[in-house]
Amino acid sequence: MTKIIAFESSADETSVAIVEDGHIVLSNAVATQINSHQRFGGIVPEVASRHHIEWITRVLDDALATANVSLSPAELDAVAVTYGPGLVGSLLVGLMGAKTFALAHNLPIVPVNHLAGHIAAANFNQPIRYPALALMVSGGHTELVLMQNENEFAVLGETRDDAAGESFDKVGRLLKLPYPAGKTIDDMAHKGQPTIKFPTAMAHEDNYDFSFSGLKSAVINYVHHAEQKGETIDQYDLATSFQNAVVDALVGRTKRALQDYPVKSFILAGGVAANSQLRETLEALLASFPETTYIPVPRQYTGDNAAMIGAAGYWNYKQGIFAGLDLNTDPGLDFELI
Repeated sequence: MTKIIAFESSADETSVAIVEDGHIVLSNAVATQINSHQRFGGIVPEVASRHHIEWITRVLDDALATANVSLSPAELDAVAVTYGPGLVGSLLVGLMGAKTFALAHNLPIVPVNHLAGHIAAANFNQPIRYPALALMVSGGHTELVLMQNENEFAVLGETRDDAAGESFDKVGRLLKLPYPAGKTIDDMAHKGQPTIKFPTAMAHEDNYDFSFSGLKSAVINYVHHAEQKGETIDQYDLATSFQNAVVDALVGRTKRALQDYPVKSFILAGGVAANSQLRETLEALLASFPETTYIPVPRQYTGDNAAMIGAAGYWNYKQGIFAGLDLNTDPGLDFELI
């Protein structure tokens, strides 16, 4: 059994977890900062960094206590930590916490790509079989990632502008919804009708890329035009129509990739993977690909958390991927394009 303690602080969640063999979560302590950032309608980097400093030791203590780890030499095997991508100030807090812990307890440091963590969290649902295809959808990233083997990532397509989660938050601000807006829009979308035809960008282009800036602009223009004419907007219908356009774009590109790349597993990962319409629509799509197992990341692990970093850290640990105390942050870290 391999027990890894993991640190995650890439954005506005401070988290420490202990994961066994890459798929058993012994503890996953998360401190969120949503209330602090709501009044700004988004994450304020300096505020986020300060909150991470306040919470890092508290979530560490919580994770150790929940997992019943007493820190005897045989209890833990390594320290995994997110070193990118993310906000540089936020990343530094988690990185310094992980280095300090590793140094104090003579443990090796395992550097982890935050995006790999989102995908590795699928193992909390069921084991990934390879080759695999992952749709990684979050506030900062929207990518289709091909994995020929464990811990091998190649980007088939990515967003050329806004990420899907970013578009949800921008439309949420337009509608004066609380941040983050994804869950609220998802709930509203189930109460409205798709009465507005918003564009699905790049639908007929021969690639796997995404674009959501045009959709965001179309929603803004629709709202401003209605306001100028003094018309009342049905926010539920708008939410339904907007979410339909996002899901259509994601599912359309996914279908093309599944047709072109036969895989054994399809993974839905990232914060937007919690969206109920996206999960259900992809489940229906995968019924047409009986050789491919649909593995959505469990909802409790779709957002930023350290358990997913522990899962990806286990992949690196098995391959002997370690770092020294000179490990630095890489805010722009990504997978390679093919």
